[in-house]
Amino acid sequence: MTAERDGANWRDHLIESPAGVRDLLEKTHRIAVLGIKPDPDQPAYYVPEYAERAGYEIVPVPVYYKELTEMMGKKVYRRLADIPGDGDMINVFRRPADIPPHVDDIIAKKPKSVWFQLGIRNDAAAEKLARAGIDVVQDHCLLVELRRIGR
Repeated sequence: MTAERDGANWRDHLIESPAGVRDLLEKTHRIAVLGIKPDPDQPAYYVPEYAERAGYEIVPVPVYYKELTEMMGKKVYRRLADIPGDGDMINVFRRPADIPPHVDDIIAKKPKSVWFQLGIRNDAAAEKLARAGIDVVQDHCLLVELRRIGR
């Protein structure tokens, strides 16, 4: 989608209601995790691990840990645009100030949605993504929301 086509309706892509979150999660099958970490005690590991157990396909995209070629038994990608095939969601584990350098890569991948984890909010990035026709959830824990909908 283009900003021109989406136009004034870009705010419709900012998902905030419980029903909107549920609908988005029910339509999601494949999740690229930007900022995934190899430490099982970190949310950036155990949240995607939980999502995988709940039936989602996880694609690891670590920002650090350049030596890793595999995480959770899956090939690691360094850029979202390099992931083959379509992606439903990009789950972001990055500080709000660290999100802007990833926005163009996210838009190039054309996911259906982007999910900023609990405590992560960047309204300027969210607006740019929404204007590109991408649904955005900010400041919500994927694990908590999956449990809420019974997954």
